[in-house]
Amino acid sequence: MIDQYVAAQIVDASGLNCPMPVLLSKKAIAFMQVGDLMHIISTDPASEIDITAFACKFGHLLLNKQRDNDGTWHFIVQKV
Repeated sequence: MIDQYVAAQIVDASGLNCPMPVLLSKKAIAFMQVGDLMHIISTDPASEIDITAFACKFGHLLLNKQRDNDGTWHFIVQKV
């Protein structure tokens, strides 16, 4: 469950389409400390693929992903 995590940074990309959720996440994570968690919120259906690829490409850990009934995605990424 997403609620169990305490995020140092929240990126709310609701209403934004690709590539904005990834770009905002990349910008935010640059200012975070190693080990910090980021909660990304996105309504873009492509976010499941895009955020997973973002975390993998840059070596961060995707700890959790969850889709609400309304289609909103929530991701927890840990900076490595």
